[in-house]
Amino acid sequence: MGILNDDAVLIERGKNSGDPTIVTVNCPDESGLGSTLCRIILEFGLSITRADFSTDGRWCYIVFWVTPDNSSPKIDWDSLKNRLLSACPSCLGSFYFCLQSNVSKPPSLYLLKFFCLDRKGLLHDVTKVLTELEFTIQRVKVMTTPDGRVLDMFFITDAMDLLHTKQRQTETCDHLTAVLGEHGVICELELAGPELESVQRFSSLPPVAADELFGSDGSSDINSSSSSSNKAVLTVDNQLSPAHTLLHIHCVDQKGLFYDILRTSKDCDVHIAYGRFSSKVKGYRNLDLFVRGTDGKKIADPKHQANFCSRLKEEMVCPLRVIIVNRGPDSELLVANPVELSGKGRPRVFYDVTLALKSLGICIFSAEIGRHSTLDRQWEVYRFLLDESREFPLASLRARNQIVDRVTKTLMGW
Repeated sequence: MGILNDDAVLIERGKNSGDPTIVTVNCPDESGLGSTLCRIILEFGLSITRADFSTDGRWCYIVFWVTPDNSSPKIDWDSLKNRLLSACPSCLGSFYFCLQSNVSKPPSLYLLKFFCLDRKGLLHDVTKVLTELEFTIQRVKVMTTPDGRVLDMFFITDAMDLLHTKQRQTETCDHLTAVLGEHGVICELELAGPELESVQRFSSLPPVAADELFGSDGSSDINSSSSSSNKAVLTVDNQLSPAHTLLHIHCVDQKGLFYDILRTSKDCDVHIAYGRFSSKVKGYRNLDLFVRGTDGKKIADPKHQANFCSRLKEEMVCPLRVIIVNRGPDSELLVANPVELSGKGRPRVFYDVTLALKSLGICIFSAEIGRHSTLDRQWEVYRFLLDESREFPLASLRARNQIVDRVTKTLMGW
């Protein structure tokens, strides 16, 4: 975003195997910066095991203790540092970098198409390659032909912003060919123009499926199968600090927890001046957040407190929703997550779902990513049309529950 010293982001690798890596960010502050940094860390397949966060509104100091997820053994730490640096505001003054943020254009959208022989786990293997190359999958359309071939269309953006170069395009196709095999592979990359916008959107969800997925009774939330063990307790204290409201959180640990808390606070216009994200104890986390409203004062209004705590609790307990529904004679896996006010969806959802299905040996006949709007928010919805398998007959409620449980646990890091 501007001129920064490399010392704005320091990465200290653990001395012994299994020790966390310490990531320190020391730079000018801006609204939503903590959420953005957590998002990048999550994109790299890292879990935040501890964190300390402090800011005076002009300068922030954040320390993350991170470890790779089991599914992400290879981490490019130099690339992580560059990505974190690119998210830090410059030191040229708040007016300049606010102006810069306003005029910065979104990353270019590219269409990646390939046609090849189908096999089990193919979609995840492709997704893994794209993730390791630091592409973000914005939309996808996957179709299997009767002769056992697959046509995949990925709408992607490049975190390195180099996909317009011939070298980057060649590198991408070479990596895919190495995974897919050389025989019968056709790989094409092009800038996605306005005429391709309609291809990105899938048709509306059937009302019955939408009601089950987004129903107000919460029956479809990701934790419904284990709700008794997945509680979140929030306590508000306006007495301890003269200038801030203390929010104490006790909740079950899960992948992306700190990201969910910071993105929700950002979307609710609640500013965190100091936060501590403690190590988990028996599967639970304790967090202390000193927060203020947009007016720079404590959150004293009981209604405001209740609304914020209710929204925060919902996002912690139910950050994603997973169900299997009938789609004609077939079975469709639906996964949904709320979209940030910035328009961004949750990182690595497609990666985790395809990983879970591959581990179960379930083939994906078709897949789509699109958006769905309810009364109060927009959702990113992933649709997977599943093939029948001998191990998991999809007409069986038990088999469906096993699939939902595995997908849920993979998404949540359990």
